[in-house]
Amino acid sequence: MEKYISYQSKYFTFARKLLGLGRILAIDYGTKRTGIAVTDPGQMIASPLETVSSHELMNFLQVYFKKEAVDLLVVGLPRQMDHSDSESLKQIRYFVQAFKKRFTKIPVEWEDERFSSKGMKKQERKVKGNLDKVSAAIILQSYLERKTISGDRR
Repeated sequence: MEKYISYQSKYFTFARKLLGLGRILAIDYGTKRTGIAVTDPGQMIASPLETVSSHELMNFLQVYFKKEAVDLLVVGLPRQMDHSDSESLKQIRYFVQAFKKRFTKIPVEWEDERFSSKGMKKQERKVKGNLDKVSAAIILQSYLERKTISGDRR
């Protein structure tokens, strides 16, 4: 049974890559933890995936990209309310540069993250891991909605 499931998983991964049905992955990058969210294969629904230690992020992504086809990485763009850059943007830009060097076939887009944790319920905020991955899902959903409104869906 395990061989069948493994074969089936490999087949679907191959089919998604062949047909161009990859997911969109989003991150809410932090100095200690990074929240990760992902769309369904149809790129319609954003869901929280995981919270990982930021220094383990590249390894996590490499393993994930071997299992799942990903068409795009969306990175939360931290801005102040006056639209100026936040203090953490320098570290995030460094990560994005490293990502582009390592994963050359996956494009990167930015999405405003100023309100990503504001929409969370108080219970979700208490668990920091939830805060990060749910914030990433809010960033990703915002990206999907903006692309739908502009008519610029991948």
